[in-house]
Amino acid sequence: MTYQFLSTEWVAAARDIRDKYKAQTPPITVVVKINMVITQAPFDETIVKGFIDTSSGDMALELGELSDPEATVTTDYETASKLFVDQDPSAVMQAFMSGKIKIDGDMMKVMGMQTAIPQTGDAATVALAIAEEIKAVTA
Repeated sequence: MTYQFLSTEWVAAARDIRDKYKAQTPPITVVVKINMVITQAPFDETIVKGFIDTSSGDMALELGELSDPEATVTTDYETASKLFVDQDPSAVMQAFMSGKIKIDGDMMKVMGMQTAIPQTGDAATVALAIAEEIKAVTA
């Protein structure tokens, strides 16, 4: 079954996928707390608020807002999809350089998210499997 990116159902499915692999993923040692404001969403509410929080050692991507974020990232729905679903770093960098991604707060914390996702070894293989499963449930 597929779900629209950032819908309540999609967030729940992504959480379930991350939980399925939890025993195979090392703890995240980079602590980041980032609020996200996603504009131009194709829902009744055109602005979606969510957050990323790794302070527990796990990746939490949820709807809502943190009361104590280190940064807030604002971007449009299409760019957010390229970031979280496609994981297309060149498209994201181009969007940032053209002003489609705005960061308020600690930019270094936002950049630190790149190191939170394993790039080598078994952990990278698991991260790729998680990403592929999330892509597969995204409409």
